[in-house]
Amino acid sequence: MAYRDSPFQDLKVPLTWTAGVAAVLALAIAVFVFISDRKDQARVSAEALGHAKARASFDAVLAPVAGVLAAPVRWINDGATSVGDYFFAVSENRRLKKQVAELQQVAIADVAIKNLNRRYETLLKLRTDPPIPMVTGRVVSDTHGPFSNARLIDVGSNAGVKIGNPAMSEQGVVGRVVGVSANASRLLLLTDPESRTPVLIDRSNARAILTGDGGPNPRLEYLRGKDAVHNGDRVLTSGDGGLYPRGLPVGVAEQDVRGVWRIRLYSESGAIDFVRVLVFDDFSQMVDQAKLAEPAMPPLNPSDQSKLKAAEAPAPAPPLAPDASGPVPPIPASPRVAATAPAPPPSGAPAKPQAKIRPGPTKAAKPQPGAYRHVHTPEAGPPMPDPSRPDGGA
Repeated sequence: MAYRDSPFQDLKVPLTWTAGVAAVLALAIAVFVFISDRKDQARVSAEALGHAKARASFDAVLAPVAGVLAAPVRWINDGATSVGDYFFAVSENRRLKKQVAELQQVAIADVAIKNLNRRYETLLKLRTDPPIPMVTGRVVSDTHGPFSNARLIDVGSNAGVKIGNPAMSEQGVVGRVVGVSANASRLLLLTDPESRTPVLIDRSNARAILTGDGGPNPRLEYLRGKDAVHNGDRVLTSGDGGLYPRGLPVGVAEQDVRGVWRIRLYSESGAIDFVRVLVFDDFSQMVDQAKLAEPAMPPLNPSDQSKLKAAEAPAPAPPLAPDASGPVPPIPASPRVAATAPAPPPSGAPAKPQAKIRPGPTKAAKPQPGAYRHVHTPEAGPPMPDPSRPDGGA
């Protein structure tokens, strides 16, 4: 009899009940296998191997059924997750926005720190030849106006800064110190109307004076030489007058529409936040005085040194010959002295007392300028020549 003619052709079995019955049967079989396996743990024999094969066969048969039964559960979990995500999307969006804002602040701070470190590294790499001591300072205040361009930095005399010391940024020369206190200094910029800086053109070595006028580009004055400057020429400090060391970068020469030569300063290409003050007094500090005082001649060899010592040694005096003629006769008195001396009294005659003569006040003769008085006696020999007189004092 065909299936369509059987009494079960109109039988309809619900799918849910079928799945439930299959799951219960599978669970019962699994419990049975698990219990039987627990009871047979003490016996390791061919029966255990048979149970293992039976369990493997059962798993192979049950796998498609488990996949079919797990699919609705998985779908339900996914749906519940989607519904939860939909309801909590607003709060999650707010949380993510807050996190993005915090990360943006961190990124901005990171960029600022990187720029600051880069500027610090550039400042620390500043070198002069010959080397000059430097002090790093930070700008704490500035003054802008048509008649004043100055900065206040946080280093002063306690750090060795003095009036007149030049200052540089990481780009080039900024100005010089015009006022100093214990912990602060006033810096006059190159653009100030009172600023005068001696400079030179690197290409032609021509000298000029950089004069500030309150604008960003100071002008060149007192420029000497024919064809001394061109557009784009590099301008350096000349060191004339001892205000600045020679060779510090200043800027680039450019000619404005009125034909006036001006300087586009390197220091104006960025913000002046940090400066390096050169503790520069004069050019003598740039030279090693000890090495400069050393003798330039090479040392002598031992033979030359012995010859030099022998030449510098004093010659011994010759010994005096003994005088065989006897004692030296007395020197006779001068006739003038003998004539003025009083004669001795005759023998047996009483001595006549002589009157005492009181010496009167004598007036010393004023020596005439340029005159030389000689006392000449026949016995004294010829007068000594006077080297101060043109005729020798004769």
